[in-house]
Amino acid sequence: MLNRQLTEWGIMPVFGYFIIIAGFIGVSITLFEKTQYAEYAFILLGLSFVIKLAEASRNEFLKLCYSKSEYIKLRIIENFIIATPFIIFLIFQEKYLSSFLLLLATGLSTLIDLNKKPNFVLPTPFSKHPFEFTVGFRTTYFLYLFAYFLAFMSISVNNFNLGIFSLIVALSGCLTYYANSEKEFYVWIFSLSPKEFLVFKLKNIIQYSTLLCLPIIVSLSLCFYTKIDLILGFQCFGYLFIFTTMLAKYSVFPEKLNIRFGVVFAFIVWLPPLLLIIIPYLYIQSTKKLKEILK
Repeated sequence: MLNRQLTEWGIMPVFGYFIIIAGFIGVSITLFEKTQYAEYAFILLGLSFVIKLAEASRNEFLKLCYSKSEYIKLRIIENFIIATPFIIFLIFQEKYLSSFLLLLATGLSTLIDLNKKPNFVLPTPFSKHPFEFTVGFRTTYFLYLFAYFLAFMSISVNNFNLGIFSLIVALSGCLTYYANSEKEFYVWIFSLSPKEFLVFKLKNIIQYSTLLCLPIIVSLSLCFYTKIDLILGFQCFGYLFIFTTMLAKYSVFPEKLNIRFGVVFAFIVWLPPLLLIIIPYLYIQSTKKLKEILK
C-alpha cells in the first residue's frame, strides 16, 4: 500500500524509502545532540507511531479479514516494524534501558483494545469552532503533559535548551491538527470570503496555540527572564509554521497533503527565510481553492 501511495505521488518507492531513512537518521542525530533528554522524546515519538496503528476502523477491517491468531500476529509484526528503527537507534546511543522499555511497551500495545471507547469525554479549553483544536487536543493531550514535564525538568536542572525543546513539542502538537483535511461541508458552512476564512483560522491558531503553550511560556519567562526574547521568538516562529501548514492544507483542498509538502516543510525548517516565498504562494493557491467552495 505504501509503494502504491508513493507511486501515485510521482515518487519511486526506492527513492521514497531513502528519503525516509535519511530523514529519520538526520532528525535522530540532531535530537540527541541538542538535548540530554532526547531518549525520552524518542520513546514517546516511537510509541506515538505505534499507537496510530491501533486506529479503530482500521483494526475492525483487519479483524474481518483475518482470524484472531492471524490478527494478533499481524499487529505484532506491524508494531515491531515501526518500533525497530527507534530501538536500534537507542541501542546505538547506548540507551539500553530506554530501548528495552520501548520494546516492552511495543509488545504490550498489541494487547490494548482501543476500539472500546469510554463514555467519558475529555473537556477542552476550546470552543467548538474551529474543530481542529477540540478534536486534536482530545487525541494528543498526553503530548502536552509530556511537554509540561520537560519544561518543569528544564527549570529543575537549569537547562534552557530543554525548555525550548518543550515549547517546540507543544507547538508541534498544534501543527499536526492541520495536517489532515476535513470534509468540504465543514468549509462550505462558513459565510465568509476566502480571505476572511483564512484570517479567522489564523486568529484561532494564535489564540488556541498560545493557550496550550502558555504554561511553558510563563514558567520559562520567569525562570530564564534574560532569554525572554528567544522564548517569544520561538513562539512566533511556531505561529508561522502552523499557519504555513494550514495554508498548505487549503492550497490542495479537498485533497490531502502529500509527501512533497513534507519535503518542502523540511527545507523550511532548516532554512526559515523560505517562509517569505512559501507563505504568499500558498496563500494565493488557498484562496483559489476556497473560492470554489465558499460561494
